[in-house]
Formats: sequence, C-alpha cells, structure tokens
Amino acid sequence: MKHRIVVLGAGYAGAFAAGNLARRLSPAHTEITVVNAVPGFVERMRLHQLAAGQDLAFRALADVFAGTGVRLRLARVTGIDPGRRTVAVTGEDGDDELAYDTLVHALGSSVARHDVPGVAEYAFDVTGLSSALRLRERLAGLGEGGTVLVVGEGLTGIETATEFAESRPDLSVALAARGEPGAWLSPRARRHLRRAFDRLGITVHEHTGIEAVEPERAIAAGGRSVPADVTVWAAGFAVHPLAAAGGLEVAGTGRIVVDRTMRSVSHPDVYAAGDCAYAIGENGRPLPMSCASAGSTAIQATAAIIARLTGREVPATGLKYHGNHISLGRRDAIFQMVDADVRPKSWYLGGRPAARLKAGVLKTAGWGIAHPTFGMPKRRRRPATTPDRAGGRAAA
Repeated sequence: MKHRIVVLGAGYAGAFAAGNLARRLSPAHTEITVVNAVPGFVERMRLHQLAAGQDLAFRALADVFAGTGVRLRLARVTGIDPGRRTVAVTGEDGDDELAYDTLVHALGSSVARHDVPGVAEYAFDVTGLSSALRLRERLAGLGEGGTVLVVGEGLTGIETATEFAESRPDLSVALAARGEPGAWLSPRARRHLRRAFDRLGITVHEHTGIEAVEPERAIAAGGRSVPADVTVWAAGFAVHPLAAAGGLEVAGTGRIVVDRTMRSVSHPDVYAAGDCAYAIGENGRPLPMSCASAGSTAIQATAAIIARLTGREVPATGLKYHGNHISLGRRDAIFQMVDADVRPKSWYLGGRPAARLKAGVLKTAGWGIAHPTFGMPKRRRRPATTPDRAGGRAAA
C-alpha cells in the first residue's frame, strides 16, 4: 500500500511542499494529492496589483504539477477528522472524503474583520483571488475623484494604498492607521515611506481606528466620518477554524501549534505550513504571517516528512525572519532588514533598486512554484519497505 500524502492548499507553502515531496519521494511508495479551491496558482503577493487593474497571468496548477505524479483535486475543504485521518471536501463532483496517512495543512489565511460592523457587508479586500477580482470590478467603475479608503497600516495596507494611488491617479486614496504606518521601520525608512505617500498624494489618517463601515463612508472613533466610495479592509489576517473544529491543538489565533519540525503537537501525522502554522522562530517568537514564513515553514515540513518516511534524521532548517520588503507601486519600494530580535537595522534599501529586488523576489518565487521538479535528482534504486499506514519507509 502506498503512503498517502494529502496537501491542503496550493499557495506558496502548499504548492512548494507538494512539488518537493514529489521530487524527493518515490511514486512507487507514495501517493500525493493536492486539494485546492481554484485551478490556478494564485500569487497572493500580487493581488493588490490585480485589483488595481493590472493584467496578471496565473499559471494553471495542472501545468505546475504535470509530470510530477501529483494528483490535483479541485475542491473546497469542509472538514478535517484527524482521528479517522480523513478530509471532507466539496467540489463540482459533489461531496467526498479523502483518506490520508500524512496531512500537510497549508490553507493559508483570509481577511480578519475583527467583528467591525459593516466590514462583511461593505468592505473589500485583497486576500483572495475572488475578493481581489470583486474589488477590481468596483474600482473600474469609479470615475474621476472617487474616494478609496484603505484600512490598515501593515504591509498589505501600505502596498495596496500605494499601488492604487500610482495606478489610478484620478482617484483620491487615503490610508487609515491605528498607529503610525511603518512604525516598525528604521527612521530613514519611515521618512522614505512618508515621502512616497506625499509623492502619490495619499492622505494618511494616523491614530485613526475605524469602528464601522458604511456604503459610502467609514466611521472612526468618536463618530468622525471618513468619506469612502470604496473601503478596502487590510487590518490583518485570520485562519479558517477548520483545524480547531477538527480537534487539532491551536493557539488563540486558531493557528495550528507545531513543533520545530512543523508537526502538530497533538496529531503527529499532521504538518502545518504557512499562515496556518503557529511556529516558533529561532528568536523564540512566533513567525509572522508572511510569504517568507510560508517558505521557511514549507521547507522544514517537507524536509521532516521526507526524513521520517525514509528513515533519516530530521534536519533543522532555518526559521529566521530577515525583514520587510514593501512595494510602493511599481517603481519604488523599501527593503528593511531586522536583527534577531526583529528590531530594524539602521540600513535599508529604497527606491528603484528595492523595487527591482522585490520584482526579482516575486519572479523567483513564482518560477520556483511553476517548476517544482527543477533539478530533480535521479531516485536511488535502493530497496525500501512499503510504507504502512502509520508512516513506514519510502524510497527516495
């Protein structure tokens, strides 16, 4: 019997994990299935560009996994039963149940609405393909002088506001921040950010918490009205409650608590990678929800699964957070390095060089996902026992 590996989600973490597991494990002993709700690999870090009206082409997952042996199941995950080791899904073919021996949970995250009245009904976001396309359509219908309010001073909020202001100079773009946008940056990088806001004509409402969203305005603390034909909610991320509902041990945020190898502390046949993993970095702090964390946790989870299935020692791969790379439109960016305590270093890279670096990072990440078997070594023809359902050996 083949060892059944099911990967939930084909974003940066899930697609990387599935492709590299296929690259390193023998198809004679393992069977890999990827479950994803949409047929294309969605570059989430570029969804604000899509919403701004730019034309982006996302590679079909069928092409990504062609020739790898990975089975692609287009469906939405509706439940996880770690006791029975099954996953419930629903798709065009109806409801189904998939059995696994090893599960990789990489479903990512969605927008965190924080129970703010009106956000679910009236606000837009850029955390998923469908929501970004919905926002794109709404912005396309805005005429000259239309007002757009982006709520959130984090990376997503800053990138979204600057992208919209650059792509649509006919619109009035504002950013509402509970504190100071980019407060975690070095002083020089913060000055660069403020200059970018000024250059792009973005109105920044600092120390402004939004307490309600209405069709044509947002309501700030104290009842102050902020005009907004379109409100874009970028005030954080939240994970789906599937893991908690299934009985996996989760942190207060709902993220799956994992050990150093990305293995669930409550269910050892489940691994988590990306935003849904509550992983402690080398500095003793939880890794943030980010593309960089998706990469490092996926690398560690993949290495651990391969090692345990092939009877090798599990390696410890790097779990460091190196810094922030913030796009400020297509021709400007900030690259801010941080130290081991996540404090900004005095040095930063800005302007066109940083923008070119960010474009290169995005291109490299996308290319790596699209070529999961690049550099695939020949599989050694050494004998191996057929893996049992508890996770025996599989030839590499």
